[in-house]
Amino acid sequence: MSAYEHEVKALLSAAGVPVPRGVVVDDLDFDRAGELAEPLVLKAFGPGLVHKSDVGAVALGLSREDLAGAAAGMRARLEVAGFLVEEQAEAGVELIVGLVRDPGFGPVLLTGLGGVWTEALRDTALRLCPISEEDARRMLASLRGSSVLYGSRGGPPVDVDAVVKLLMAVGGPGGLWERLELGEFELNPVIAGPSGVIAVDARHLPSPGPEARAPRAATDFLPLFEPKAVAVVGASTTRPNFGNMFLGFYRAAGVPLVAVHPTAAEVAGVRAVPSLAEADVDYALVAVPAERCAEVLREARGVPFVQVMSGGFAETGRPDLEERLVEAARAAGTRLLGPNCMGVYSPRGRQTFVGGGLGPAGPVALISQSGGLAGEVIKVGERRGLAFSRVVTVGNSADVTPAELLRWLAQDEETRAVGLYLEDPRDGRELFEALRAAELPVVLLVGGRSGQGQEAAASHTGGMVSDRRVWEAVAEQTGAVLVAGQDDLIGVLAYFQAHGSRSRRRGAASGGVLVVGPSGGASVLAADAFDLAGVRLDPLPADALEALRGLGVVASGNPLEVPVGPLGRAGLVPEVVSALLRCRPYGDVVLHVNVQAFFTYGDAAEPLYAYARAVAQAQAALPGTRITLVTRNGECAPPGVEDEVRRIAAEAGIPVYRSMEAAAVAVAAGGRYGVA
Repeated sequence: MSAYEHEVKALLSAAGVPVPRGVVVDDLDFDRAGELAEPLVLKAFGPGLVHKSDVGAVALGLSREDLAGAAAGMRARLEVAGFLVEEQAEAGVELIVGLVRDPGFGPVLLTGLGGVWTEALRDTALRLCPISEEDARRMLASLRGSSVLYGSRGGPPVDVDAVVKLLMAVGGPGGLWERLELGEFELNPVIAGPSGVIAVDARHLPSPGPEARAPRAATDFLPLFEPKAVAVVGASTTRPNFGNMFLGFYRAAGVPLVAVHPTAAEVAGVRAVPSLAEADVDYALVAVPAERCAEVLREARGVPFVQVMSGGFAETGRPDLEERLVEAARAAGTRLLGPNCMGVYSPRGRQTFVGGGLGPAGPVALISQSGGLAGEVIKVGERRGLAFSRVVTVGNSADVTPAELLRWLAQDEETRAVGLYLEDPRDGRELFEALRAAELPVVLLVGGRSGQGQEAAASHTGGMVSDRRVWEAVAEQTGAVLVAGQDDLIGVLAYFQAHGSRSRRRGAASGGVLVVGPSGGASVLAADAFDLAGVRLDPLPADALEALRGLGVVASGNPLEVPVGPLGRAGLVPEVVSALLRCRPYGDVVLHVNVQAFFTYGDAAEPLYAYARAVAQAQAALPGTRITLVTRNGECAPPGVEDEVRRIAAEAGIPVYRSMEAAAVAVAAGGRYGVA
């Protein structure tokens, strides 16, 4: 049952939020309103009167003599428990301030233009609670209509400090969000003016939150990624299946291996034992039907980690099987990965769930709720130069969560950047805290962001807090980079891998971005790509003109057009870049080249390789600058040419992209995280 408005306003007043002076009347005797200054507002309250203006339960601009008649009319039409009479607030900028409990991340604060503009404009910003004062100010500044707060068309600015104070009282540390049962809570409108704010309408729909997940002691996940030995449960002696496939992968990787089979002494040439209880391993992969998995896990005493590849649990409407699986894992004292997941990939630990052999070990980690997508990121990413430290698929995350793994990876000496692909965060609050604590770049790709989120028709707030917007708030508050697709996930991780040694903690100045390459049209489109990614290309410094003239280049702006092709001088672009950096220390330099031109106007790859080597030498000579290479129209090169260009660039720590759009997203991500 919702709390009545006067009860909610008593909470607000106690929290320091200004509300109108008012009195509660439970009959038609309005003598108690005699001390209130006119004009007055009359509001009926009672069961079911949530949206009062929609049902005629509010009357504005009344005198004391008008109250009784207005109240009688409301009683005739509505089920009324009583009336709230208040002084009518002066006009000002109307805002909405609301709280709602997101099913994944918990309490979320929303603010924006309110009153009659709430639904019409949907101009709002949101953050997860608790917010900081900086969060509050950034929320207000991000509104499309923010100019009305700071003074527009000659109007006076509102008291923004008072608005910030109100937001902190509701959503900051120790705020109302910690004391209310959410449900939903909404102040709409809050009237803001030059002299302060006042919450003229308030609504609270209590609802107990979910039980908090019991905190776990920190787990050392190193044996998960670098097991001393692996057991595979479910391989067949007669009919090849997934278990046999994984036996093959592990045999090729060279990890010590044992099969678990009830009768066979060996399976596919691998020694077999009858149960996990007799397998001296610290990682076991289970690929048996869902109904048998709990029985297998009960035998896993002494095995630190068991991965259940099998599906058929909560994701198919069988949460009972998943609960039994978790209970069995806890009884055996093992940690459960999955179910419904593909496993772990770590070249250092000879862990794998993909065929084709292990790639090079490197600094990039990945946590994925999709095994198929993780396999694609591994194979495509390695082709593009990514080298992985740890990859783990978590499926349903019934026990081991993405948040736990992120906390461990953030402290892992082998990992310098982490990618996450998530659909259901499981424990979103824990993940939010892990993201905030992470001191390394984290790239987020989220599936299902276009969904409607929770449906909460009882308030405007609930209707405007969608899955997409919550994830955007998570990224904004934690510094994580939110990307739109798999290619951008790979591309941004490649940027952090290449330039990790040239990065520092989030919040540093980027130093600006310089774009250099051939073709005026391509330069115009490059400017558009960077603008779309939110990256400003600052003009060239005035003293650059003379420096470029000495190199035979006419400065046209940023992007700068410099000829690059099979007949050009390979070292010209690096010379131009060096000259410009002496005029201004750009943090990022994006060089683009039209690969097609090298094979339309020439017949050999060597000039392109010479250009790539010149760029690599420039990066070596400029350790404080992050050089990125874009090989436009790379598909026009003969087979193997792009791979060689990537190899040359990778040795110098230069990421390579096929499109300016992909490079712009990656460079923007580097600037968002903060680079030196």
